[in-house]
Amino acid sequence: MASSVSAADLGAVDEPIKLAINEWTGQHISTHIAGRMLEAAGYKVEYVTAGYQNMWEAMAEGELHAAVEVWASNVPDTWHQLHDAGKLEDVGALGLEAREGFVYPAHVAELCPGLPAYEALKDCAALFATPETLPEGRLVDYPGEWGTPGADRSAALGLGFKAIPAGSEGALIAEIRASVERKTPLVAVFWQPHWAMSAFDLHFVALPEGTDACYADPAAGPNPDVTGDCDFLPTRVFKATWPGVKDKWPAAHEILSNLTLSTEMQQPMMGAVDVDGKDVGAVTDAWLAANEAIWRPVVEAATK
Repeated sequence: MASSVSAADLGAVDEPIKLAINEWTGQHISTHIAGRMLEAAGYKVEYVTAGYQNMWEAMAEGELHAAVEVWASNVPDTWHQLHDAGKLEDVGALGLEAREGFVYPAHVAELCPGLPAYEALKDCAALFATPETLPEGRLVDYPGEWGTPGADRSAALGLGFKAIPAGSEGALIAEIRASVERKTPLVAVFWQPHWAMSAFDLHFVALPEGTDACYADPAAGPNPDVTGDCDFLPTRVFKATWPGVKDKWPAAHEILSNLTLSTEMQQPMMGAVDVDGKDVGAVTDAWLAANEAIWRPVVEAATK
């Protein structure tokens, strides 16, 4: 997190900076670390629960001021439109090495021979069927607030699966846990960094390589009639702000721009919250106390 930027004015320290809280644990951790850093600089911070897909208009209007963990793979068209219009600002990569895709617990490979190749799912679709999906297999998709990447890819690849949105990140984890404990078939849309990847021995399905061409040209993927018949594109995780942050809270803008958090830093904190049941604020405060040499220089560079 080291920075060589020159110090900036604090600006409107009596007005709170409103940070968006979205629907997944890693985002809570990233946001609380950012909030504590801003408080250390002398700012007031409010954490505002916001739907990931529909918060961008509010940020463009200055009702929200920053989102600290934005996944480029599933931002809505609204983000791109407002960003291109200069109403939202991308303030740089967060630093997470991220991947998204279809996953399955290790025992599922014994139930569906041929995995991790995606073609195996076509042959095994009936194995994953439930009363609500018959005759198709059941694919546990992201929560509805995050878009429909599982449904889109399953249809494009002709896998024979019906995508059922999980109710939340917690519900998605519960599905995975139940599959591992009962040794039942499961394929789901998931991501890393996440403590569950190692805790439940999850493996990625080998989908056709995700490329820009696959999303632009039907001929680029295995299904010549559609686009998007491939894996997720490599995911960039970045930070976004209301453009007014730069003028209203100059030092805060520098702190958010220079904040980074690695997968190795974040993932153990996720496990502490989701597995050990610890409070997000307590976990991030403990990390901050133990790692001042990492984050403190960013705050000092922006304020002194």
